[in-house]
Amino acid sequence: MAISVQNLIKERKYPFIFSLLALILITSLLLTKTQSPIAFTLDLVQSLSQSTSPSPPPLVQISPTSNPGPGQPPPVHDPLRWSLCNGAVAADYIPCLDNFKAIKALKSRRHMERKERHCPERSPRCLVPLPRGYRVPVPWPKSRDMIWFDNAPHPKLVEYKKDQNWVRKSGEYLVFPGGGTQFKDGVTHYIEFIEKTVPVIEWGKHTRVILDVGCGVASFGGYLLDKDVITMSFAPKDEHEAQIQLALERGIPATLSVIGTQKLPFPDNVYDLIHCARCRVPWESDGGKPLVELNRILRPGGFFVWSATPVYLNDERHQTIWNSMVALTESICWKVVAKGVDSSGIGLVIYKKPVSSSCYETRKDNIPPMCDQNNGQNISWYTPLDSCLAPLPVDGMGNSYIWPAPWPKRLTSKPPHLSSERDAEEIFYEDTEHWSALVLDVYLEGLAINWSSVRNVMDMNAGYGGFAASLRDMPLWVMNVIPVNGPDTLSVIFDRGLIGIYHDWCESFNTYPRTYDLLHSSFLFKNLTQRCDIIEVAAEMDRILRPGGFVLVQDTVEMINNLTPIFRSLHWSVDLHQEQFLVGKKGFWSPDNRSKI
Repeated sequence: MAISVQNLIKERKYPFIFSLLALILITSLLLTKTQSPIAFTLDLVQSLSQSTSPSPPPLVQISPTSNPGPGQPPPVHDPLRWSLCNGAVAADYIPCLDNFKAIKALKSRRHMERKERHCPERSPRCLVPLPRGYRVPVPWPKSRDMIWFDNAPHPKLVEYKKDQNWVRKSGEYLVFPGGGTQFKDGVTHYIEFIEKTVPVIEWGKHTRVILDVGCGVASFGGYLLDKDVITMSFAPKDEHEAQIQLALERGIPATLSVIGTQKLPFPDNVYDLIHCARCRVPWESDGGKPLVELNRILRPGGFFVWSATPVYLNDERHQTIWNSMVALTESICWKVVAKGVDSSGIGLVIYKKPVSSSCYETRKDNIPPMCDQNNGQNISWYTPLDSCLAPLPVDGMGNSYIWPAPWPKRLTSKPPHLSSERDAEEIFYEDTEHWSALVLDVYLEGLAINWSSVRNVMDMNAGYGGFAASLRDMPLWVMNVIPVNGPDTLSVIFDRGLIGIYHDWCESFNTYPRTYDLLHSSFLFKNLTQRCDIIEVAAEMDRILRPGGFVLVQDTVEMINNLTPIFRSLHWSVDLHQEQFLVGKKGFWSPDNRSKI
């Protein structure tokens, strides 16, 4: 039949074709009551068009031709057809970090440019394959200490760090003993040594939000969770193979980033403490720009803990680095509050950032110079590193910056970075109450989400962080994402004792595939549709979501209707609640690579 129809079309005998279609339609009405004649005819027309034309069928029919039943998402008519990503790194593909063509064309590699973001002109629409033997991740808290090897099959780090007790392979598992280059007596001992050295650090009360630079497999941040401390661990995608992937597979907060030529995607003055244990960053390079960048994001009165060989080794090479560090930290008015060596022979120095700009004004040499505040911006997205110092913040009365309330009170207290505009405080408290009620009454009770399987959560449009704050008592953590084209509330999120990052959802996120259990989106997509294709955003969501993970979208009815067929084309199970909450669950399906998108 298909061959004869093709011949008829080639001969342009259209009256005969339409008569044939009418006959088939009447026959189908007589023979079946279970299949819609309209749908059947559409299917036939689609098959004819595919057989006679080399061009692909429509990607998706967004507007449904019939209304769904109560509580049911709209039907899918023309499903998207996906293909697998290919290449040597396909299973671990990160589009903006694996753009090898752009990396090869770089004019310079002196400042880690090759590790920075180089996104393809158009976001990919392929789906990443699963590693052979992939299975549902080990649940938290067991995952902190062991994960399935097949989920992140990278043995190179095991061999490279075998003498430092970072990670070892044991049967089907990768096991994390809590060691590290600087943690010879274990990470717990090291954490306690820091607090004993400077008691005012007071883990989990005064110090709540920290950044771990060059974090390895993030054991430092993982064990600080026991102290009620949330750590943003970061490292570049490097030659040791998937350190950040291992951290996220363990259920520990982490992201891929590097201090190269651009600012880190965090606001000014937000981290309570920054930590570097042999992180291999040359702080004194390029006029001290890497350390000036840490100064930018460190909260006034915050601490920098540097545990590295120049602190405690006295040979000429290490002392040269130490002397450079002394000059650099003095130039930005950091004071040494402690320097010592623990029982294992590992030394560290702890610096404190000033709380006011008065020290900057009394320096003999204005190096680094003060920044021009007329050109200042808080959103750091593709922004070159500063070589200047920004004046430290003051309140409306000109008083020095005030540290947030002790944790957990700071979660619900007025944030120091909250806008001074009229009604801002009232809006903040109303937002907090709104999310508390919504999560309790709807998210935790009325939706088809198995919260006991959720550990790594991302809020794609976080606002004030109310969603994350309402989940405080759950055994999970939330990466709060602030889109760069919307209101900048990320400083408020950090003031509350939560973590977050800037991002543009028209590009890929800096994380490995299969690293989040739940993606939450509240009214994100309206602005995105004006700038990029939501099909590509959905492909990115599929990339970073673990099999068995959930997507929770709150949006307009129109946007829910647009997203549903896209999610279903990914073979996600889809449920609709109250016509505004769409829950998708990802399975283990992957395309057979016979169709292209």
